[in-house]
Amino acid sequence: MSTRKITDSIQQQVRQRALELCEYCHASEKWQYVLFTVDHVIPLSKDGKNTIDNLALACFHCNRRKSNNLTAIDPDSGNQVALFNPRKSLWNEHFIWSKNGLIIIGLTPTGKATIAILDLNRERIINIRAADKAINRHPPPEDPIQN
Repeated sequence: MSTRKITDSIQQQVRQRALELCEYCHASEKWQYVLFTVDHVIPLSKDGKNTIDNLALACFHCNRRKSNNLTAIDPDSGNQVALFNPRKSLWNEHFIWSKNGLIIIGLTPTGKATIAILDLNRERIINIRAADKAINRHPPPEDPIQN
């Protein structure tokens, strides 16, 4: 099994690649009080590696909720599906912002299951998004918004 220690250099590469956004909920690290964590997309406990192609930037909440899960239940179909993998898919293939930019909407079973298990639309984060939107810090400019 790989060691848990991820070098500072690799952590910085992960942050830069993610544009300092949580790769799941797209919260911005630069406005937070604590640094985000570097998440193993495939957990070490499930034979994931400490390589750059298995690491993603994650806020504390998303990292904790994801835990070592690789799948979740799609709330529409009830089927178990793969969680969103930021190393294999683009965020905007699975998610879009609501018209007001505060709610993440799942476009695919993977998107919907990821929203559910990570609780991406919890009240606290919606309030943070609203405050950030009021001062033009949200949503991230490259993210799609529902028409």
